[in-house]
Amino acid sequence: MMTRSPQGRTSRLTRPSIAVAAAVAVTAGVVAAAPDAKTAEPSPKLSLIAASKSVTLDSWKEDPGVYLDLGTYLTSENGAFELKVTRKSYKDPVLATQVLRNGKKTTTKALPAGLVKDFSGLPDFAQISVTDAAGKTVLKQTEAFCPNNASGRVRPDAPANSKYPQSCPVNPFTLGSVWGVENGWASNTYAGYYAKPAQLAAGTYTAKISVTKKYRDLFGIANKPQSVKVTVRERSWEEDEEGSGSAARSAAPRSSQSGKSAKSAAGHQGHQGHGGHEGHQQAADAPAAAHSGNAAASAHAAHGAPARPEAPAARTTGATPTFNVGHGPYPPAPPALPWALKKESLQRQAFSAAKVGDRPGQTDGSRQAPAAEPNAKRPTGKATVPDVPKPDLRSLPAYGITVNDGYEEKKSGKDYLAFSANVWNAGPAKLVVDGFRSPGKELMDAYQYFYDAKGKQVGYTPTGTMEWDPRPGHEHWHFTDFASYRLLKADKKESVRSGKEAFCLANTDAVDYTVKNANWHPDNTDLSTACGQENSISVREVLDVGSGDTYTQDLPGQSFDITGLPNGTYYIQVLANPENRLKETNYKNNSALRKVVLGGKKGARTVKVPAHDLVNAN
Repeated sequence: MMTRSPQGRTSRLTRPSIAVAAAVAVTAGVVAAAPDAKTAEPSPKLSLIAASKSVTLDSWKEDPGVYLDLGTYLTSENGAFELKVTRKSYKDPVLATQVLRNGKKTTTKALPAGLVKDFSGLPDFAQISVTDAAGKTVLKQTEAFCPNNASGRVRPDAPANSKYPQSCPVNPFTLGSVWGVENGWASNTYAGYYAKPAQLAAGTYTAKISVTKKYRDLFGIANKPQSVKVTVRERSWEEDEEGSGSAARSAAPRSSQSGKSAKSAAGHQGHQGHGGHEGHQQAADAPAAAHSGNAAASAHAAHGAPARPEAPAARTTGATPTFNVGHGPYPPAPPALPWALKKESLQRQAFSAAKVGDRPGQTDGSRQAPAAEPNAKRPTGKATVPDVPKPDLRSLPAYGITVNDGYEEKKSGKDYLAFSANVWNAGPAKLVVDGFRSPGKELMDAYQYFYDAKGKQVGYTPTGTMEWDPRPGHEHWHFTDFASYRLLKADKKESVRSGKEAFCLANTDAVDYTVKNANWHPDNTDLSTACGQENSISVREVLDVGSGDTYTQDLPGQSFDITGLPNGTYYIQVLANPENRLKETNYKNNSALRKVVLGGKKGARTVKVPAHDLVNAN
């Protein structure tokens, strides 16, 4: 149970339901409408359009509620719509600036102070009103708009690819982001991960969608509301599974309200909270399916089960439905089964949900990107550390902080402090580490590479080892000594240390895409593409500029055993590059602290998490 107080939050996590991450479907064949907005050059001309005159939405008996993905889009013509969103520190508010480009000339326009409060998008951008068949208004709500949402071209001569990132960040300690709708493109106004379900009975409705007045005035958007006919149909997983066979049962994510969440391969795979991805070898072909953009990449479509639109995850639940188990922008929910039973269950599963991947229009930050290939051979010649740009590893304060019982099959009476931690790269150069295996050896030798301003490799240095982790939930190569996690007492002296210090690196979170050389489209955003297999001869792991890797310490051996600790104030320390094995530009910003207050009794401990400056996220 969780209670709130003015000073912070108190959490006691046991067996909450498993949520699945957001996914948004892109509707093909969008046709641009002629905008009437009267804006001064070189401002882009923005218009609200509807891709279809009607949509069908599902409400599930086991998890009632309708997510209003109505197929409305914001188009940008006469130039790209671009916003730069930053904060100087966690003590400063979030500020947004519009970037206007006219040839080689770039100007900026500050948006009103207080308009943007976080990095989820433009708040209260879309106004939605729903009326029933009798003309009675049954729903009114506003939704935020992330310009990086599911998008596509609206005319054939538009740029082939959008230069903007593919989602708005969800990490509460994000420092900077870039949002944009490419010139000649359209971006879905559906709030995705941040949306709330509407309680609508089965039937027919009419939805009216418009841009709220403050944004029409600010960006010169014409007041042209869109109307969409909505059919809500009620469905049941029980009924659908009876007609679809066991394949659907293994693929279908469930809510724990149905009492059967343990049967979902997708639920286990996406939310087990362990440090790695499940079934890496079984899912080795997932990236190809993911990048095809074909809906068949979905487990539901692949096995003939009804394609249920996945509901957005709560802010404190779940890695994504890809393979970032334990990694990712969301701290994972606890497993629905004790770990010993769950491990056996996972091994029995055919991992039929493994190919969800980069479904069309996914906006939750979990899109897959291929890993950079390692060098074919280990480096030769003298090791050197040249005077070229290097990475700058920095730690974010811990978040997603909860207490659990270790998920043991038998109640042990122990208490564990679980948390999510992120180490990111502020640049100006990416971190590149290759591992090379000598035939028959259990460890890989790891090397850090250095590049000049043109991207040419100009040096390397040995930097420790990589080790194969065979445990279910890992099954990939870990780079040793990348980060360390410690629980400090009130005097900031060490009390407990996490046993987790070896990692497979992945660019799971866009922490600050406004820093120099930030890559808005990093490689290896998913562990299934980055961390190798047991028989790999070499592996390349990369942490790109602007991105970080969130790792959730959720199980015993990773989380802190607080059973015997007295109640009181402690600090979770996230420490990057603890042995200084990696070469970087600054070693003084590698530590971050997060204050926590432990309470309760043995077997029922609680944790209160005060706000960290202006960031009030547990």
